[in-house]
Amino acid sequence: MDPPRRVAMTPAARRALEAAGRLFYERGIHAVGVDLIAAEAGVTKKTLYDRFGSKDQIVVEYLADRDERWRACLDARLDASAPPRDRILAVFDVSREWMEATSPRGCSMVNAHAEIDDPSHPAYAIITGQKQWMLALFTDLVRPLVPAGADFLGRTLMLLHEGALVAHGLGIFPGALVQAREQVAMLLAGTADASGPRADGNRVS
Repeated sequence: MDPPRRVAMTPAARRALEAAGRLFYERGIHAVGVDLIAAEAGVTKKTLYDRFGSKDQIVVEYLADRDERWRACLDARLDASAPPRDRILAVFDVSREWMEATSPRGCSMVNAHAEIDDPSHPAYAIITGQKQWMLALFTDLVRPLVPAGADFLGRTLMLLHEGALVAHGLGIFPGALVQAREQVAMLLAGTADASGPRADGNRVS
C-alpha cells in the first residue's frame, strides 16, 4: 500500500492541525466537524480546504503527526549500546510516560481504528503501519536473546504492550503498563543474553 499523501504545513495549517488533533483525540474523529476545527484554530473553513483539501486529509495529518512524534520519542530513548533486555523494558517505560503525559484516553491509533476500519481510507495505512512497526521493533529487540524464537516472542510482547494500552485507555485498572512491564521482565528472565544463547525455539520458559 502506498503511503498517504501529505501536505506542507503553513503556520495556519499547523494551528488547524493542533486544534484538530486535540479535538479528534478528546471527542472522536467522526464527532468533530470542519466548522469546529476552524473555529478552534481561528482560521476560516476556506483556509482548511485550501490547505488540506478534505477532512480525511486532516485526519491523515493528525495520525501521521502522532505517529512521527511517537517513533521519534521512542528512538531517542532506545540506547543501541544497552543490553537487549534493557531496551525491551525501555519500550514499556516510554509507553507509560507517553500515556501519562499525552494520552489519558489510550492509544490514538487504537482509538482511530475503532472509527476507521476501511482499508481504503487514506489514514488506515498509518494506523496499521504503526502497529506493524511496533511488532517489527519488538521482534528485532528480542532476536539477540532468542534467535530461533524471535517471531513468537516478539508477538507475545506486542500482545502484552497493546493489551496494556487498551486497559489504560479504558481505565480498567491502574498501572496497566507497569504490570505489563513486570510480566515482560519475568518472560525475559528465562531467555539468554546475546553472549550466551540458550534459546529453545518457540518456547520461552
